[in-house]
This record gives sequence, structure tokens and C-alpha cells, in this order.
Amino acid sequence: MPQRTISIDDMSVPRFLYGTAWKEDETRHLTELALSQGFRGIDTANQRRHYHEAAVGEGIRRAIAGGGVTREELFVQTKFTSRRGQDHRLPYDPAAAVSRQVEQSFASSLEHLGTGIIDSYVLHGPSERMGLTRADWDAWRAMEAIHDSGRVRWLGISNVGLDQLQALCAQARVQPRFVQNRCYASQGWDLRIREFCAANGMIYQGFSLLTANRDVLAHRELSKIAKRHGRTASQIVFRFALDAGMLPLTGTTSADHMRADLDVFDFQLLPEEVRQIEQLVAVR
Repeated sequence: MPQRTISIDDMSVPRFLYGTAWKEDETRHLTELALSQGFRGIDTANQRRHYHEAAVGEGIRRAIAGGGVTREELFVQTKFTSRRGQDHRLPYDPAAAVSRQVEQSFASSLEHLGTGIIDSYVLHGPSERMGLTRADWDAWRAMEAIHDSGRVRWLGISNVGLDQLQALCAQARVQPRFVQNRCYASQGWDLRIREFCAANGMIYQGFSLLTANRDVLAHRELSKIAKRHGRTASQIVFRFALDAGMLPLTGTTSADHMRADLDVFDFQLLPEEVRQIEQLVAVR
């Protein structure tokens, strides 16, 4: 039966992450709940506009204090978000150089999360839709310096296009190990970026797998596959993501759904079912 972790640089990383975006006042409770239900990977960002990173840290601390998990068991991922993606609640001085903003944001994340090391530190998307700007490179170089200091295990990037990712990999001194994108079935489940990741030693993280693909969840062919396995449509999508080589994220607020999401490790799809789901939009 497929394992719940993968090995990266001789370290175990969970294959399913709990995403903490848009939880607001429920963030602490839901983070603690996700850990109690079995999640060991937590994704957040130092972007108060969409995340409450300090509350994520409190949820982690409470879970550890309760004895249900240790910090060593956890994969904690957070992000640096540029000024364009923030609201007025900034984790850095907006007048400072970008490199200084990264350092200030990272120091704030360490404090929020109550840890001395971040497992994965992610650039929360390029500042423009096309290409990489000077600000993007300044941010990445600052992240590389943090990586050099030993305070980060791996670097990553999110909300990125293929050309941008290729440009980053061509010139980065520290290569990204994780790429996190919203994953649309209508765009081939981000196939070209997933293929580039697989060919270059990067792990693809897919988010909004359910909310971005409601038409697929209701697709008759997906329903047939779900019935064949005795599973829900949501479980089939998450199992597909795993079988396609992704690390999926879920942001459910339900304990029942958390358990159901993690139950996808109890079965596998057939190769022809994976291929069928890859092409669902095309065969509608």
C-alpha cells in the first residue's frame, strides 16, 4: 500500500498537506484539529490578508503540548508574500529593500510558528504575471541566504507559470524543491509544470483540487470510478493527485472530511483510471 510520506534528502515529508488559508478566527482550532486527525504537513503564509500565521503557530504549539505530535514529525511550510499580495497588516517595513523585507518576514514567521527552522520556505508567486522581475530575484537571493544559514531546509515557489519556473531554475543558486499551484483540470491538471517538476527533481503541490474542479467532481465518469472503489468523488480526486505524483492540499474545516481525505492512502487507482481522469475535461 502506498506510503504516507516521501523521502527528500533522507528526510520524510508527508504526501498530504493541510492548508490554512481563509480560516481567520478558526485557524488555531482547525490547525490543531487537522493534526489530531493525522495530518503532519501544515501549509501557511505570512500574509495576513488570507492567512493567520500566528494562529497556525498556536495550533501547532497546543497540539505538541497535548502530546499528540512532536515538532520533529511535522512538515511546516510558509511563504514570503510581496507587497502586492498583502493588505495593510504587513510583516515587514514597506520602505525597506526587498531583501530586508524577506528577512523581516522570515523572522516574524519563526516567531509566529514557534520554531527555529522552517521546513519549506516559498516565494508566494512572482510579482508579475509574465517573467521574473528584479524584485523577484532580490527576494529569491534573500531566501537563498536564509537557506545558507540553515534556518530553512528547502525553498519553493507558488502561483508560477512554466516560463517563470524555467527561468528561475536556470539561474537560481539554490533550486526550488517545491512548486505549489492552483490545479485546474481544464488546464490538464497543470501537466506541463508537473512534467517539468518531475524532470528536475521538484515536487508539485496542488491546491484547490476540489474547489477549482467542481465540474469534474460531478462528472459521470468520475462517479463511476468512485462507485467502483466505494469512495467519494473527493477521495478519488485526491487519490488521483497522489497517483499523478502530486502532494495535494486540503483546506476542509470538517473533522469527518479530514479523516476521509487521509483515507485515500488505503487504496490506489488503476493506471487506466488515472489516465481517464487526466482527460476528463476533454471527454465531456
